[in-house]
Amino acid sequence: MTDAAPFADPAAIAGWHAHIYYDPATRPAAEAVRTGLAAAFPEARLGRWHDAPIGPHTQAMYQVAFAPALLPSLLPWLMLNRRGLAVLVHPETGHELADHTVHAAWLGEVLALHTEVLSA
Repeated sequence: MTDAAPFADPAAIAGWHAHIYYDPATRPAAEAVRTGLAAAFPEARLGRWHDAPIGPHTQAMYQVAFAPALLPSLLPWLMLNRRGLAVLVHPETGHELADHTVHAAWLGEVLALHTEVLSA
């Protein structure tokens, strides 16, 4: 991208995903975070537990999907309450690869992703 390229419009963000990563030893922490998220943000959609890597994710995780209006409150909640877990937060713009990489934010450890499975 050059300096002359137009800026992207944040209105293109249809929603957000947070991926909460865990392993067998940290699953209790992931369960606590999930319970806290459900209580604090009942309008967020909690995805299934994936105890094995799936899609681009190289570690067990569950996904939290939420509307753009929740980002200002849900993101700080995760920052303060992630219990040491790695969390990937990314927008949904319709560009899977960019959303999971260029547009993504990590809380805690940055984990490798299998980006080859994401559509450009």
